[in-house]
Amino acid sequence: MSKHTLLYIAIAVIVVIIVIILIVVFVQRRRREVNSRRATELRQGAQSDVLDAQQRDAQAARASADAKQAEVDAERLRREAADKQRDAEAAQSHAQEQVRRADEIDPDVDTRHPRAETADSDTPDTPGSTRL
Repeated sequence: MSKHTLLYIAIAVIVVIIVIILIVVFVQRRRREVNSRRATELRQGAQSDVLDAQQRDAQAARASADAKQAEVDAERLRREAADKQRDAEAAQSHAQEQVRRADEIDPDVDTRHPRAETADSDTPDTPGSTRL
């Protein structure tokens, strides 16, 4: 082999090595860009997941607060209902007392013999008396 042939072979080998190095560098750079893009997408997905979790947490807190408010409102309504029931019982008792007093002063009502009142009786036992 001549010196020129060895020189051409050496140059060809060097060119092939340079091409291989360039291909390796290009592939590594491309892989790094792809990985960087994937990492960015993963971070954005994670940020979105964090925001979703925070939103769900806030919704849960609102639901809990709404439930607590409903409990407070229910207790207030129970107390109001109990107050109204006591007022109604007092009014009924007062009305019954007025009927009793009226019966006592009514000359047409015999209060000496207590009458047997039944729950299903709709008519008064004596004239002039009323039942509530």
